[in-house]
Amino acid sequence: MGYQFDWVDAFSERPFGGNGCAVVHDAGGMADDTCLAFVRETGLVECTFLEPSGLADIKIRYFLASQEIPFAGHPTVASVASMVDRGMAGPGALTVETGAGVLPIEVAIGADGVARVTMTQIAPEFGAELAPDLVAAVGGLLPGDIAAPPQVVSTGLPFVVTVLKDHDALRRVRLDVTALQAMRAAAGGDPSAVMEPFWVVPQGAEPGGDTFARLLLAPPNPPEDPFTGSATGAMAAYLWARGLIEKPDFIAHQGHWMGRPGQARVEVLGPPDAITGVRVGGAGYVLMRGQLNI
Repeated sequence: MGYQFDWVDAFSERPFGGNGCAVVHDAGGMADDTCLAFVRETGLVECTFLEPSGLADIKIRYFLASQEIPFAGHPTVASVASMVDRGMAGPGALTVETGAGVLPIEVAIGADGVARVTMTQIAPEFGAELAPDLVAAVGGLLPGDIAAPPQVVSTGLPFVVTVLKDHDALRRVRLDVTALQAMRAAAGGDPSAVMEPFWVVPQGAEPGGDTFARLLLAPPNPPEDPFTGSATGAMAAYLWARGLIEKPDFIAHQGHWMGRPGQARVEVLGPPDAITGVRVGGAGYVLMRGQLNI
């Protein structure tokens, strides 16, 4: 049996930038263990599996190497860019069904032919605040490196948003898996549902950016995520709610120190005390296409 797929670099206008995602089409008949095996085979952080939806224009399933998750940002951009490249969608509005609900999408096509995809993530859920020393240990940092209370925030997928003081602290982050397990236990609920800390500095990686972030991942995932659209939405809601950004729309950077620079346009919707959603948008460059033979 063969499945058509596209390999898309999301949050990048050029090849080999941003975050790669393999988008598998007509994958409704694919078993979960096969989806997991495919992700591990690619070496990517996430892959998506598309199938028809009774609620939206398309249903997207999101898999890490370790588990299925309800929603992810860069794979959403990649999936829609793949659909556009195949003529399955065009400029304008569409909807996607995810495990976090039905999300509205806007598509624009640049003069270069690259799709720009903007998703509106759901209203944030603000969870537990965690002790700075507990979270600092996860990144091999000192509590003094953290500039604001770490907090579990979700716009579809929960991350521990952690604001650091400067780029030096961000560069020194090293993941401690044992400390990560302790942090997840302290966060409450299902430990596997809380993702790793999203480390962010309110300063771009280069001129033109307003934030710069990193996400280090635990095995069996790759060690670092080049660009994380879901965490970017959670981070934006956190910064706006706490008054740590001056305006609700800004440019987010990630992946620059990995040689895979990525960029998103972000807009928090609603006032700081009543956020209704977060718009996160970026380009999707279709790098290659093929057939999965299984």
